[in-house]
Amino acid sequence: MKIAIITETFLPSTDGVVTRLKEAIKYLQQQGHEVIVIAPDLGVTEYEGAIVEGVKATTLFFYRYKQFSLPQKKVKELLVKHDPDLVHVVNPAFVGVSGVYYASKLNYPLIASYHTHVPKYLEYYRLYPFVPFAWWYFRKLHNYANLNLCTSKAIQGELQQKKFHNVHVWDRGVAIEHFHPDHRNETMRERLSGGEPDNMLLIFVGRLAPEKEIHKIKSLLEQRDDLSLAIVGDGPEKEALEKTFANTKTVFTGLLHGNELAQAFSSSDALIFPSVTETLGLVILESMASGLPVIAAKSGPTMEQVEDGKTGLLFENENTDSMIEAINRLEDEDLYNKLSENARQEAEKHSWKKPSEQILDYYHKTLEVYERSQEHSSKKSKVKATE
Repeated sequence: MKIAIITETFLPSTDGVVTRLKEAIKYLQQQGHEVIVIAPDLGVTEYEGAIVEGVKATTLFFYRYKQFSLPQKKVKELLVKHDPDLVHVVNPAFVGVSGVYYASKLNYPLIASYHTHVPKYLEYYRLYPFVPFAWWYFRKLHNYANLNLCTSKAIQGELQQKKFHNVHVWDRGVAIEHFHPDHRNETMRERLSGGEPDNMLLIFVGRLAPEKEIHKIKSLLEQRDDLSLAIVGDGPEKEALEKTFANTKTVFTGLLHGNELAQAFSSSDALIFPSVTETLGLVILESMASGLPVIAAKSGPTMEQVEDGKTGLLFENENTDSMIEAINRLEDEDLYNKLSENARQEAEKHSWKKPSEQILDYYHKTLEVYERSQEHSSKKSKVKATE
């Protein structure tokens, strides 16, 4: 099968969407399928044997941290050039609009996946008048697809309530050998803790953006002087956060990759996850694979991944006392060891093998749905012709 993946984000960017796509592409190529990636042109032309076709990228005035590709006719040219058996549009918003439009116009089987909860972001920024439009916009795009995917049951339920059709869950996964407790490194712990390795070390990993609600963690550091925080990542809020966390025991590492990231997880004591706007949060599973309990704000997607008192501890969003209480519970050594062991055991159930096999199954289902729709259209045309 020849598959065209049209995505708003790809290498060299690092985020959960890119991680998921990398694993899927590797698996598809290994299974003998041909993958073409159409993505913002950031200099990458190949990945694991898959061709990467770059389309013109630009910096948007409202988000200068990274480049995006706007809707453009080159997407049509690339689809015609490669003539895929199926088109997968990932997170349609900008260039993905072209993917949806031209795949439909050229009559290709189409699958779309929903990864970024933009309507929830608008609520977070109190842009309430735009929320109905956002839902209309994304529903319209996704309902061109023969089949839709999302990354958690909570989001699946929300999308179905908003009349997105044929929505399925693309399961989460983690590189269980790469993220492992054995990667604990005392030199890394010294670095992340700002030279105080005996402190309890919390780690945040992700894009530094307002909707991640990282500022909420500061109250923990103000309550206890035996806590250190490592903030791993980069993003538009970095400078603001550095000011917010000035004079606290906080280390900003910037982006970490590969072995450094694996060591950062396993050298810490717990992941702190304050956001309630995620559709999943792959870092949760990466930290669990590293043997870390997860301290997370309650939301549908986090509650799917973290079992309170078993693999981590959940706190009430916007409730500082609840967050502090969760951290204090980690002082119980028996509880901590149980959480750590259970977190690793849970992560071991979620290697990337299943989601990678699953996406191929969904591609075959998309082809089946497409063929049925073609047959239905053909029957309707015949009926009209006889009237």
